[in-house]
Amino acid sequence: METTDHEKIRESVRNRYGKIAQSDRLTPEINSPTSCCSTEPLQQVLPAASCCGTQPPDLKHESSCCGNDDFSIEKMAAYMGKLGYSKEDLANVPDGANMMLGCGNPVALASMKPGETVVDLGSGGGFDCFLAAKEVGETGRVIGVDMTPDMISKARKNVEKIQAKNVEFRLGEIEYLPIADNTADIIMSNCVINLSPDKMSVYQDAFRVLKPGGRLAISDVVATAPLPDEVKSNLALIGACIGGAATIEDTEEMLKQAGFTDISITPHDKSREIIREWDPKNKKAGDYVVSANIAAKKPF
Repeated sequence: METTDHEKIRESVRNRYGKIAQSDRLTPEINSPTSCCSTEPLQQVLPAASCCGTQPPDLKHESSCCGNDDFSIEKMAAYMGKLGYSKEDLANVPDGANMMLGCGNPVALASMKPGETVVDLGSGGGFDCFLAAKEVGETGRVIGVDMTPDMISKARKNVEKIQAKNVEFRLGEIEYLPIADNTADIIMSNCVINLSPDKMSVYQDAFRVLKPGGRLAISDVVATAPLPDEVKSNLALIGACIGGAATIEDTEEMLKQAGFTDISITPHDKSREIIREWDPKNKKAGDYVVSANIAAKKPF
């Protein structure tokens, strides 16, 4: 893929998630479907709400999908429960941090310990960072990195709401992290690396930032079958966490080339039930992609 194509993808993703960050109330109309957390209509490519914060299929009335008032606590808890979060998790973050942009729970995967340093790739409103901050405690540290200025602003406001002392957010691209070598005990990410047009650079820079013995804990979307060209080249589908998904085999190979060991990629077939709702008319998304837990270690 050409560098210019990389920049087009980054700009498209940045614009899409910038709109999400700016919008405190997103109300997709029934007859004009949109990605749940985007103002861009997707009816030309997906006839219903799409990834990374999909509107739960049973929510038929006008609603906000990103943690706002008319999205009931019960429905949010039910949806987030499918991703591996508890009601306690939802209660332990500031209002507005849970934008429902993930596809799993990397915090649970990471088995964090008090005093550890955690870096979150594509931290959004900070939801996973605030959960991680509780796990690592006052002696630990959490750094969220996001390339969207509006997301960074939103996350920093969330820090102020709860006066979090061990969480910070930095503007930067996940391929070129604004973090020193050998800083992190854990690097986590939630449904973001699929959005990168240069995943090899993501894994290489994650390896650089991790301490020897450090570990990856990633929830992401991976492809279980080759994506059609019309899907891979569609910017809307890339932004919807479908078009940019790497295959399981390619993901494992990139991790090996970056230097990681103890690689584990565990697909969750049940996630197809959620993913198919991203395309409820044709149910095609679940034929190509599935969420997975991705774990690996940087050797000593």
